[in-house]
Amino acid sequence: MEEREVDGLRIALAQINTRVGDCHANASRVIELVARARKEVDARLVVFPELTISGYPPEDLLLRRDFVDSCEAQLVRIADQVGDTAVLIGTPGRDAEGFLQNQAVLIDNGQIVARYAKRALPNYGVFDEKRYFRKGTSPLVADVDGVPVGVVICEDAWREGPIEETAGAGARVICVLNASPFHRQKTREREAQIAERVHSSGCAIIYVNLVGGQDELVFDGRSFVSCPTGNHMHLPGFAESIGWTEVSPDGEVLAHGPSHEWQQGEAEIYRALTTGIRDYVRKNGFSGVVLGLSGGIDSSLVLALAVDALGADNVLAVRMPSRYTSPMSLEDAELQCEALGVRCETISIEPIFESFRDTLSPLFAGLAEDVTEENLQARGRGVILMALSNKFGRLLLTTGNKSELAVGYATLYGDMAGGFAPIKDVPKTVVYELARYRNTLGGTVRPELDAVPERVITREPSAELRADQKDSDSLPPYEDLDRIIEAFVERDCSIEDIVAMGLDEAVVRRVVGLILVNEYKRRQAPPGVRISRRAFGRDRRYPISSGFRPDKADS
Repeated sequence: MEEREVDGLRIALAQINTRVGDCHANASRVIELVARARKEVDARLVVFPELTISGYPPEDLLLRRDFVDSCEAQLVRIADQVGDTAVLIGTPGRDAEGFLQNQAVLIDNGQIVARYAKRALPNYGVFDEKRYFRKGTSPLVADVDGVPVGVVICEDAWREGPIEETAGAGARVICVLNASPFHRQKTREREAQIAERVHSSGCAIIYVNLVGGQDELVFDGRSFVSCPTGNHMHLPGFAESIGWTEVSPDGEVLAHGPSHEWQQGEAEIYRALTTGIRDYVRKNGFSGVVLGLSGGIDSSLVLALAVDALGADNVLAVRMPSRYTSPMSLEDAELQCEALGVRCETISIEPIFESFRDTLSPLFAGLAEDVTEENLQARGRGVILMALSNKFGRLLLTTGNKSELAVGYATLYGDMAGGFAPIKDVPKTVVYELARYRNTLGGTVRPELDAVPERVITREPSAELRADQKDSDSLPPYEDLDRIIEAFVERDCSIEDIVAMGLDEAVVRRVVGLILVNEYKRRQAPPGVRISRRAFGRDRRYPISSGFRPDKADS
C-alpha cells in the first residue's frame, strides 16, 4: 500500500477460522494473516480472537499437558516470525503457580511482553470454562506506540466490572478477544452490550470474534468497532476477514476500513447452517456428503444447504421409495436434483422391507401392524445410506428438524442414523421460511426450476410410512408445536405459562410429555448446527431417567 503519514495506532481486526487442536496450522494461519495485515492495511497491532492457537472450544484437550505445551510452543513460534508487528492473541497458558488460564498474550518486536487472564469464566449454556481455567484477577493496560491499550476476553465484556476497571487503569481503547457462538438475535445483543460498555467506560472498544464451524457451534465473526462518538466498522459475517481502525493516544477513532452490512433473519440462519456443514465436512476430512432425499420439505432444504455449502459435485442424493411413496415425492426429488445439478440415485427399500417382515413373521404372527413396521422402513433406509457413506467416504447427513426431534417423531437407527444433522436445531416453521428464502436466491442449474420445488413447500407434510399418512395425524399444527417447544425448551416456561399464551392445555401437556420421554432418543442423535439460545445437546442437559413430569396433572 502507499506510504502514509502516521497519525495514530493502526489496529487490524483478524477474524480467523481455526480448527480445534490443530495448533501448528492455526499458528501458521496467524502468521499469514499478520503478514497480510501489515502489507494490506499497514497495521502496527493485529488482534486475534479468544483461544486462537488452540481453537475454540478445546474442551478436555485442555486437560492434557502435551496439548497445552504445544499451544505455548506455537505462541513462541508466532513471536519469532511476526517481526516488529505487535500481535494480541488468545491462547491457553499457565500462571506462575501452574494453573491453566484463558489468556490474551501481547507480542511486540518478537517478544512476549504481557499476558492477561480472563476474569469472568462463563459456565452456562454451551460454556464450561470453570472446568478448565483459573480466573484472572487484574486488568491489563499496555502501551503500544503511545496508545494505552486495554485487554479483556469475551465474557469480561458481558459483565459490569472488567471493562470499567480496565478504563480506570488508564486504557483509552479496549480490545475484546471473543469466541462468541452464533444464535438468532445474538448480533443485536452483542452490539447493545458493547455500546453499554463504551458508555460506562468512555473508551473505544474493538471487538474481534472467531468465525467458522466447530462441531455444533458456529461462530459468525461480525467483528466491529464501537466508540463514544458512535463510529462503527463492521466486518463480514461467516467469513474470514481483516479490517482496520486507527486510534489516537486518547482513544479517538480517527479512521477505519470498509464497513459491511450484516444479514439478519432467514439470511443469517441460512449462512450459519451452510457454514456449519462446510466446516464439519472439511475439518473432519470427508470427501463429500450423502443424504436420503424423500421429496419432503426437510430433506429438500438439507439438499439445498449441502449444495450451497459444498458444491453439487460433492453431494449425492438417494431416493429410496417404498410402496407408500407417492409419485409426487419421486417427481419433486428428481426435479430438485436437476435444478441443483446433483447426482441422484434410486434404490427401492421394498426388498429389504419384505426381508425384515419375513424374518420377523414367526414372532409377529397374529399381531396387528403398527409403528414397528413403519420403523422397519426407516431402518432399512438407514442401512442403505450408511453403506454408501462407508463405501464412498461421504458423511451421511440426517434431515430431521428440531420439532420432530423434540417430540420423538423420528426413528432411532433409521432417519436419525448419520454423522451430522444440519437442521436439528431448526423448528419446522423455520424450515419452511428457509426454503422460501432459498428460492429467492436463484442460482439453479436450470433457471426455470426452484432450488426447493414449490410443491414441496405447499403440500401437507408426511413421513409416507403408511397409506395416506400425514404429520397432522400424530402432531398438533407445527405453528402451535413450535411455540410450545420454544417456550418449554428454550425459556423453561411452566405448563401454566404456556397455556396462558393461548394454547390448549391438553395439547401442551401432551407435547411436554413427549419432550420429556424422548430424551433417550436425543442422546443418540448426531451433532448438528446450533442456531437457537438452547439447542438439544450441550446446551440442554436433562436426565433420561427422571421423575419430574410437569405434564401430569398430579405432579
